[in-house]
Amino acid sequence: VQRILRAIGEAEAAGAALCVLPELCVTGYTCADLLLQEELLRAAEQGLLRVIREHSGETVAVFGLPLRAGGKLYNCAAVVQRGRLLGIVPKRNLPDYGEFYESRYFTPAPDGVSRFRLPGLDYDVPFGAAQIFRCADMPEFAFGIEICEDLWVPSPPSGALALAGATVLLNLSASSETVGKAAYRRELVATQSARYVCGYLYADAGEGESSTDLVFAAHNMIAENGKLLAESRRFANNMQISEIDCAFLLRERARLGRSYPAGAAVEETSFSYAVRETALTRAYATTPYVPEDPAQRGAAVEDILSIQAAGLAKRLRHTGLSHAVVGLSGGLDSTMALLVTARAFDSLGLDRGGIYAVTMPCFGTTERTRSNAFTLARAVGASIEEIRIADAVRAHFADLGHDEAVRDVVYENAQARERTQLLMDLANQRAALVIGTGDLSELALGFATYNGDHMSNYGVNASVPKTLMRHMVRHVAETCGDETLRRVLIDILETPVSPELLPPEQGSIVQKTEEIIGDYRLHDFFLYYMLRCGFGAAKLYRIAVRAFAGEYTPAEIKKWQTLFYRRFFAHQFKRSCLPDGPKVGSVTLSPRGDFRMPSDAAAQLWLEELARCPAPAGEPDQIGR
Repeated sequence: VQRILRAIGEAEAAGAALCVLPELCVTGYTCADLLLQEELLRAAEQGLLRVIREHSGETVAVFGLPLRAGGKLYNCAAVVQRGRLLGIVPKRNLPDYGEFYESRYFTPAPDGVSRFRLPGLDYDVPFGAAQIFRCADMPEFAFGIEICEDLWVPSPPSGALALAGATVLLNLSASSETVGKAAYRRELVATQSARYVCGYLYADAGEGESSTDLVFAAHNMIAENGKLLAESRRFANNMQISEIDCAFLLRERARLGRSYPAGAAVEETSFSYAVRETALTRAYATTPYVPEDPAQRGAAVEDILSIQAAGLAKRLRHTGLSHAVVGLSGGLDSTMALLVTARAFDSLGLDRGGIYAVTMPCFGTTERTRSNAFTLARAVGASIEEIRIADAVRAHFADLGHDEAVRDVVYENAQARERTQLLMDLANQRAALVIGTGDLSELALGFATYNGDHMSNYGVNASVPKTLMRHMVRHVAETCGDETLRRVLIDILETPVSPELLPPEQGSIVQKTEEIIGDYRLHDFFLYYMLRCGFGAAKLYRIAVRAFAGEYTPAEIKKWQTLFYRRFFAHQFKRSCLPDGPKVGSVTLSPRGDFRMPSDAAAQLWLEELARCPAPAGEPDQIGR
């Protein structure tokens, strides 16, 4: 009990709203037949009373002990906060296999919820497994409890608790350690959190239990929606702390269209909590689309390439066409489109020579990108041809009465539209499909010319963000086994992202996209957490400040986040008529797929919320034009 109080105190000092401790931790799980002794059971009750008396803090503490009720002994979880016992949850499923023989001592939880009064208290509390505890001050924070074996059975109680509204599930456990069991336990916890779109806290018994025939490793874990947020080093008692994003979990359940009504068979107990700022410990990856583990990243890239190629192959097979046209600029997006088209042709047994790579130099084309386009096409085995469009664009300027010296949006977009017109007409001429090159990041920002590079017959990159595409091209470079292809792909990766619509200076690119619209890592970060996670402007700003600390100041992040919202909302009309393209990840902007938004939606609410966000303490919050 002394150590329980100390652990609760440490959790409270760390700012934890909830502290979960192991199964039967008041007495120890390995008491065996001592659980039938009056002295031990009476001491357990007194221990619970002591915790109730001495824990007057905000942290909700949940811990295990044996308790007698109605003449029977139960393996229970006690819920204590602010000097009060909130409820008792008995264990449903008692293991009686291998080293376990719990029914020798305990009775399974009864059906329903009854009232229970602990000797020494002057009030009743709910007693039963079908309970949820909901925070009155944060209604999205509602937790349910299961105990050890309850998780391992075919139909865990956590399912019914989640369906009744619990966003967080707790497991008080005493899981003995054997070879290979930790990996299975870890997978079980993560999978349960994914299946029920919840947070899952697993508190495991460790050092302090008797080692007569068993060893307990204190394998403590915190998971959320399939992702392990924290995990202890085994064989060393320690506390794991993380944050469960209950608002995200509710939004995710709504997105999936699942109904989680309050269940009539589940009793709900309300508790209060003084809401305060949370000190974040969770890490938010600056490139959320890119797996951190290199092996997982390589496997993910191969999956994406296969999905892209399979989608294009189906379209070619359906149309009966055996040729494709790709506008090849020597940049990242068109490179990816060509690599995918080559894979699709291979899967259909088509000659790669039927891929017409067309480079269309104009006012802004540099020799570096032009040369890379030729080298790349030849290395892939595609047909390559050059069509210079400067004269055609000048003729268009003459028709418009536009002065070529005025390098405005007309000057830039006329080039993009001339290129698309050529590609479309070439495709008609050669019975081919025009392969779209634009990526997800450009679609989000509207950084594409309407009816220019915005248009194609099939957009293979439509749901691939720029940050991920860099890793995909690098993966192909490192695994292709062709030195010429590897070298040109690396040089393309090192070339600044640019539409090359303004004349170069001394042969170098002057129009660098990320100098105009900002770092694609920031915009991909904003897009992912806004669409995939449903984060509002203030929440997104806060995690961006944390994730990009040391790279961008809060003022810079606010500046680019403001630009992101303005561009994202203003350019929905381009996405409303987006060409077909395969979905490869959890975020897509296809109007026929995951994302629907009116073209006239306003960004005002998001911009106002972002403008109200203060900078972190000690940071300037001035935003330049």
